[in-house]
Amino acid sequence: MQRRELFSSLASSLNTKKQEKLLRPPYFSDESLFHKECNKCDAKCASVCEEDIIKIADDKTPHLVFSGSGCTYCDKCADACEYGVLNIESKNRLTAIISIDKSSCISWGHTMCFSCKDPCMDNAIEFKAMFMPSINENCTACGLCISRCPTDAIRVKVV
Repeated sequence: MQRRELFSSLASSLNTKKQEKLLRPPYFSDESLFHKECNKCDAKCASVCEEDIIKIADDKTPHLVFSGSGCTYCDKCADACEYGVLNIESKNRLTAIISIDKSSCISWGHTMCFSCKDPCMDNAIEFKAMFMPSINENCTACGLCISRCPTDAIRVKVV
């Protein structure tokens, strides 16, 4: 085996694909319940979501996709859940961090754009001198800003 082949094989063995963390609706207290209970259900949480952001993964569990809208925290998915996975008492902020990629954001490139700020109901996006948006502590990770960004500069990191 040549040196290049050795290092290639070692690198490929280190590249084990991690299971991507799914962004769950904001009404759960125990992640394991998704895998225990959601396979018994017919995805009522997704069917009642007026924003159409709840999608069902291959493992039959619900997760959020912000490509068209965001979470309004309306409680309908929790009300529809018959198996106790989602419940109103467990309502919390979404377990994600929203950030703005400065290199992709046209406002950071000195083009006036307020596409992310306009849909934000929590005043979580601040602009410095009409440019340079940043996300502050008011952010509930609802995702309403994500689909509005014309350059896909807003990122979601599931925690």
